Amino acid sequence: MKSISNKLASLLLIAGTWVGGVAHAVQDLPGGPAVNQLNLHPPVTKIAEEQHFLHWMMLIICTVIFVAVFSVMFYSIWKHRQSKGAKAANFHESVTVEVVWTIIPFIIVILMALPATKVLVAQKDTTNADLTIKTTGYQWKWGYDYITGEGEGLAFISTLDSSHRVMSDSGNVKEAPANYLLKVDNPMVVPVNKKIRIITTANDVIHAFMVPAFGIKQDAIPGFVRDTWFRAEKIGDYYGQCAELCGKEHAYMPIHVKVVSAEDYTAWVADQKKKAAAKLDDPTKVWTLEDIVKRGEKVYAANCAACHQANGKGAGPIKPLDGAAVVLDADHAKQIQIVLKGAANGAMPAWGQLSDTDIAAVVSYTKNNWSNKTGQLVQPSEVVAQRGK
Repeated sequence: MKSISNKLASLLLIAGTWVGGVAHAVQDLPGGPAVNQLNLHPPVTKIAEEQHFLHWMMLIICTVIFVAVFSVMFYSIWKHRQSKGAKAANFHESVTVEVVWTIIPFIIVILMALPATKVLVAQKDTTNADLTIKTTGYQWKWGYDYITGEGEGLAFISTLDSSHRVMSDSGNVKEAPANYLLKVDNPMVVPVNKKIRIITTANDVIHAFMVPAFGIKQDAIPGFVRDTWFRAEKIGDYYGQCAELCGKEHAYMPIHVKVVSAEDYTAWVADQKKKAAAKLDDPTKVWTLEDIVKRGEKVYAANCAACHQANGKGAGPIKPLDGAAVVLDADHAKQIQIVLKGAANGAMPAWGQLSDTDIAAVVSYTKNNWSNKTGQLVQPSEVVAQRGK
């Protein structure tokens, strides 16, 4: 019995040490939330500030009503208890009381509804935006298209940083950074003190674009277009996540919005346009196997490794690419169609948003990596031919 209790004590000590180590690793996240934070995210928009005010106003009103009602109730029960000889009164209803307890709650509801309605109307006013960005939810990443305003024409995909996914898969998170599972490869960048209109939609299932510090949450629904807006008043990094359960990778679909000065935003736009011009590929270009495989390695790491793993072995229900028949098949169209349209009823998402060259590169990479030494080369023109089928 003593040995069992000693073993139990040892296990509790180990568990306590582990929990303490994990807790020690937790840090405040710039832009919120903070460790042990009990309130909402620190607001950086007027709408978020108004939401904070409504939250506390209604909480206080409800608390006062709760205390008042239950105080009267408990006092009445105690004061007029039978053991003290209290006799039940026999009376008819009072018109005055009926009127009072109808009018007072009505006034309270109106006082709560007026500021709430004002904020709700303001939340939906997306007119006169300085910048419009279309955000498209994919399983499991976000696509950003700058539609109007400075930066018009820019478009990119934002995906969870691969190093964070590796950290999550390993379970070793003691040294996790403050932005663990929130770091992305391409954050949305916007200028400070500018009205940003966000148009949401989705490519596959319902997602939701939410950034608590801005006070915004808008569903992204396939086949529909919804919108919201924000005006960040403070430079910094702000984070959110998909707020709709969208599949097994739901937890790995962060949002990172970087708010910068007007000058820094102009410089960022110029830099992004240079990069976009450099990446503008001619789908008729004929690539060598060596060059396209090098490019495919980067595309795979950014978009495919999270599920299929860096070693191509897959995990659980995710099929391996190393040694897969469709990868080894000399008929390139089979694998190209899977990449373009997805498979397994959405378990394998569609990747049609990638360029023809990127798809050709990643297919070529899988056909020539790990044990798949096929020597097969897929050209962008083959992807172009398959898109319409």
